[in-house]
Amino acid sequence: MSFQPNPGDELIINGTAYVVGRHPAAPGLAYAQAGRQGIVYQLIAKNGAPHEAKALKVFFPKFRIPAMVYQSEHMETYGNIPGLQVCKRDVLTPERNGSLIAEQPDLLYAVLMPWVHGMTWFDCLTDQRQLEASDSLALARALAGIGSAMEQKGLAHCDLSAPNVMLPFFSEVELPEGTSAVELVDVEQMYSTKMDRPDALLAGSPGYAAHRTVHSGLWSAYADRFAGAIIIGEMLGWSDRVVVDKAWGESYFDQHEMQTPCERYFILRKSLEARWGSKVVELFSRAWDSQDLSSCPTFGEWLVVLNAVTEQEILVEDTETEPAGTDTGDLAAMSGTSSEAVPSLATPAPLKAEQAEMLNQAALEQGERGVTDKLFRQARELEQQNKPAAALEVYRSLYHFVEDGSPLHVEVSAAITGLEEQLNPKMPEQPEKSKAWYRSKMFIVTASAAVVLLAAGIPTVSILADQSNQRQIEAAKQEEVLKAAKAAEEKLAAEQEAAQKSLTEKQRQEAEQQAKQQALIAQQVKYEAYLAQKEQNKQAAAKLAKQKAYDQQEKYEKYLALKKEQEARAAKEEAARKAAAESEQKRKDAVQARNKENVLQLISLYNKAYASQEGGSTAKAKSFAKRFRALYDSNPSYYRSVGEVGYRASSIYNFLGDTNFRLPKI
Repeated sequence: MSFQPNPGDELIINGTAYVVGRHPAAPGLAYAQAGRQGIVYQLIAKNGAPHEAKALKVFFPKFRIPAMVYQSEHMETYGNIPGLQVCKRDVLTPERNGSLIAEQPDLLYAVLMPWVHGMTWFDCLTDQRQLEASDSLALARALAGIGSAMEQKGLAHCDLSAPNVMLPFFSEVELPEGTSAVELVDVEQMYSTKMDRPDALLAGSPGYAAHRTVHSGLWSAYADRFAGAIIIGEMLGWSDRVVVDKAWGESYFDQHEMQTPCERYFILRKSLEARWGSKVVELFSRAWDSQDLSSCPTFGEWLVVLNAVTEQEILVEDTETEPAGTDTGDLAAMSGTSSEAVPSLATPAPLKAEQAEMLNQAALEQGERGVTDKLFRQARELEQQNKPAAALEVYRSLYHFVEDGSPLHVEVSAAITGLEEQLNPKMPEQPEKSKAWYRSKMFIVTASAAVVLLAAGIPTVSILADQSNQRQIEAAKQEEVLKAAKAAEEKLAAEQEAAQKSLTEKQRQEAEQQAKQQALIAQQVKYEAYLAQKEQNKQAAAKLAKQKAYDQQEKYEKYLALKKEQEARAAKEEAARKAAAESEQKRKDAVQARNKENVLQLISLYNKAYASQEGGSTAKAKSFAKRFRALYDSNPSYYRSVGEVGYRASSIYNFLGDTNFRLPKI
């Protein structure tokens, strides 16, 4: 691309003046980040705060699509979702930005959006930077929350991977209160029912794409579920040094290992179970073993489980704690608590189990209650909006996280049954002859009348003691009525359960008997077929015996000829390989010699620039500095590692950016 701005260059976009930011690691270069579809430059408003910086995404020619304007208009509504602030975007068009595009044609359909401060999850992985357990949980919760909010609106990122997950959580710039700990970028492939399917679909990023879909494009409401599960697993596992040290590189898993029983999977699975509990492992295993993306857990399920993890359950990493593999560490892993909270080995086992149960109960009461209530309200709203299928999915996700026998569990079960009957209506059946007496209208009317009569029979005397006695009698009678109703209900339920078990057992026995008969018939058929095949094979063997001898002789002669040919080819290839190796070694020696000569020349140019500046000739010093920069940029990775050349280069860049900068004597 011809658009290659320098740091400090000014751009006026939609009436606002911006300057191109300086790269923190190389002040002489513009702050830019390259991606799959283009390059993103940092723009700083002249009158704005650092956290208000903008990102200008300049697309490669293949991705400069006019429909980007229509797409961005729809994305604008999603910019208020936490983690999707890059959806607040403005596209540069010929109608509004004609003069700027005329000067810089590469800015056609470029996108201006908020700059997301902080490192990427890719940076955290490649740096092998171990996280605190609380930070791991905060990042995983934030990503699950973003994914859940997107799923509820029918959205999917469609290229969820480590480079596209930003972490303002670790930003060195002071950000406004309420900023999301995680932000998603590169949203041009986002799925929505309101947006058109992109012409070129991405197949997912290595290390995050399910191997069953990696060769096909991702663009559906389920596209993020597998990759999201992998990243959440990485975030939770990154507080474990064993997991960090075992990472493949740019991601924890190598793409060839995806959804296979590899060593890294079992290491991460063991760490998740020890540190975060069995529910986290269940969700991760469901995603890993899934046959398709829709079978993976929803982000809502991840959020419910992660919100149920309390601060007491976070495994605290401390240099004084015992290493992994000790009894104390194993106990901490099993109970889900920190090693400091584990009693001594002399503590009786029942006491440890009781403590673990108390912690689990506290987690359920503190973490899940608010989330389950929220999911229940969302399901009710979907029912009111006449979306039974969506409401059923939310109810099913909620069903596994409510306590059995609780009022909410009963209500959710009833809602699931009702929606299933609504979506899959059954043929009308004959009404039951008998009905539970305690559910009939007659019983309700009779019970109500009994309560009214009991209330009317209380004598209205003025003595307080008599009133209290009558109330106790009334309460006792009502309690007896309720106990009788409850006992009858439990008895009927037990009878129905026993009848159902008996019917199920009878059906099972009949099915087993039928299966045995079919197996015997099949076995007899196979045996008869085996005898016939055996006789046929015997006749064929006699016929092929003579042919085999001729074929064997012919193969042997061909083998001798082929062996001779292979030996000649191997000798020829060995000679060619040696020649190529000698040529490559000569080339490397020449490059090494040239690099050494260039190092000497760089030192000489720097000394000349320094001497010229000291002598008062700034123009001459600048000329030597430019020659130094041109030579240094030809192979910066090599020259940076040689002595003080990197320090000289940094000084040269500062001098070229500001001629008042004094070159140090090195």
